[in-house]
Amino acid sequence: MDSFFSFSIKYLPYLLEGTVVTVEVAALSIVIGSILGIVIGIGRVSQIKVISQSCRFYIWLVRGTPLLLQLFIVHFALPAVNPILTFPPFVSAVIAFSINSAAYIAEIARGTIQSIDTGQNEAARSLGFSRKEAMWLIIFPQAFRRMLPPLGNECIALIKESSLVSTIALYDLLRTGQQVISSTYRYMEIFTMVAIIYLVLTTVMSFIVGTIERKVSLYE
Repeated sequence: MDSFFSFSIKYLPYLLEGTVVTVEVAALSIVIGSILGIVIGIGRVSQIKVISQSCRFYIWLVRGTPLLLQLFIVHFALPAVNPILTFPPFVSAVIAFSINSAAYIAEIARGTIQSIDTGQNEAARSLGFSRKEAMWLIIFPQAFRRMLPPLGNECIALIKESSLVSTIALYDLLRTGQQVISSTYRYMEIFTMVAIIYLVLTTVMSFIVGTIERKVSLYE
């Protein structure tokens, strides 16, 4: 039987192919989710009641249901409603993860916006800024800096949660590992390699988040 080292060298390229898919899903989802989440978060603090309540309902609905269920709805339930809503596994994964992360990022955006001193908004209004101009030119740039560290933490969580895509036959890191196991029956070795790769991904992301936190703190 091959040693762990030689076995790892032999099958690492296969696992790295799955790792690329994992990173792509996480990266696209965090970008799309951030855009949606920021818009929803701003809508959440809107003084227009129908907008704020609609955003509040979205956050409540998404955060209150399991991510796996949301993934199944996008990939399995929507095609049953209308065949035109049939998506490849990768697209389904990005849609579901983007929708899910947007709800959490919206709460991050809301919290950071509300953490900015209200006096700055009042000062901007006294200088002739409209409410929209005050938000986008004065409040949001400061709030965005404060958003960066928790956004990084959300990205770390998304990398780990991305393993759920293996349930819809998307060959991410975990699914690729399972495929290798089916032909080698080397459970411990493969799962150990998968765990190590996840640890590398999350550790690198944690380092990036830590660097961002230190830089942001310089502006506080």
